[in-house]
Amino acid sequence: MSSPRRARRGLAVTLALAVLPLAACGTTPTDEDDGRLRVAASFYPLQFVAQQVGADLVDVSSLTPPGAEPHDLELSPRQVNELRDVGLVVYLAGFQPAVDDAVASTSPAHVVDAAQVTPLVPFADEHVEEADGHDDHGTLDPHFWLDPTLLVPVADAVAQQLSEIDPDHADDYAANSAALTQRLGDLDADYAQGLATCEQRVFVTSHTAFGYLADRYDLEEVGISGIDPDAEPSPARLVEIRDVVAQEGVSTIFFETLVSPKVAQTFASDLGIEAAVLDPIEGVTGDQTYLSVAESNLDALRTALVCA
Repeated sequence: MSSPRRARRGLAVTLALAVLPLAACGTTPTDEDDGRLRVAASFYPLQFVAQQVGADLVDVSSLTPPGAEPHDLELSPRQVNELRDVGLVVYLAGFQPAVDDAVASTSPAHVVDAAQVTPLVPFADEHVEEADGHDDHGTLDPHFWLDPTLLVPVADAVAQQLSEIDPDHADDYAANSAALTQRLGDLDADYAQGLATCEQRVFVTSHTAFGYLADRYDLEEVGISGIDPDAEPSPARLVEIRDVVAQEGVSTIFFETLVSPKVAQTFASDLGIEAAVLDPIEGVTGDQTYLSVAESNLDALRTALVCA
């Protein structure tokens, strides 16, 4: 049986704002109990942005359950039908085919497509297609949120859409977006300073998800299994990674929180080096937030890259 990733459509790249006024249907897009505007986000990073921009004025739900791996999300009929009744849908076209199909079939009145407001770029790792011979994402890397500055245009687009739906609170949405922009700028500054003086610039991951982060902070990511976090690397790829580890003095193989760490941990053990978590922030649990996980990632990178 083929993976749902095989159906993933290519991501369109444009800097135009994602204001897609589709035909409205369903009931009023507010919560019947507290009157807050209902917003649906496709997965955690976009949920985080919507929550920060909307604050107490919105009720944000995520189509991807907390702690779940978002790539292969499947939606129930109830989840699809509920999209007709929300005020705003925030998603990333091409990343989750089930969400793409649900948006197309329900035609929400207000949509922010992050792929249309964020400058997506091709995968930097020349081996991203190695695992199964082709790239399910197309040629573009969807993991833009790992560069905190690239969440800013998404926040602006969310603020604009919420202001159109709820003009009485437009100033609040604008102020919240500006505050989030400041926090993301502070995070960006922490990364830039924290990674400026590292002895090493190459890091190895189980999943090629950190290209935007690497590009932003002058690092180089080498992925074991390419874009598919569940894919098994070929023997030839493992030899290549072994050579990179030896040549670059790599001390750590990074694995994720939402998929099995077995390949990375076993490989690291075979090489006599460490294995550690580097979280792609696709889903969080407990008291974690985008900002707290990003700071933990920075600490992990600084340790692995021997940063002064």
